[in-house]
Amino acid sequence: MLTQVMRAMVLAWEPEWGVFTSDRHRDAVSEFADTGTFVGWGTYLSRNRGVVPPLPAPVRIEQVKDKGTLIVLTPERFTVGNPEHVALAERVRELLDRAGLLKPLQAQP
Repeated sequence: MLTQVMRAMVLAWEPEWGVFTSDRHRDAVSEFADTGTFVGWGTYLSRNRGVVPPLPAPVRIEQVKDKGTLIVLTPERFTVGNPEHVALAERVRELLDRAGLLKPLQAQP
């Protein structure tokens, strides 16, 4: 359901970056990070940011038409209480950052 909502938002607004995750996870990772530089349970990256590298299982990578890529960390609900989920999110963040895909959002005129 959340992936369908994200896809609809991407097609309507063509954002550079988007994320869906729990409030607890967002608060934990965004405390020391700028918007556009962290990942959630689901993360969308515009194709303008670059090519998404291969990511570890169970991560799912889906193209959103010609707009960009939707990355879903786990098929089950992502929770901060699960250390494996948190470790996977950090590993994916590192790989995307190394690929130059996680940059702070810039204000648009």
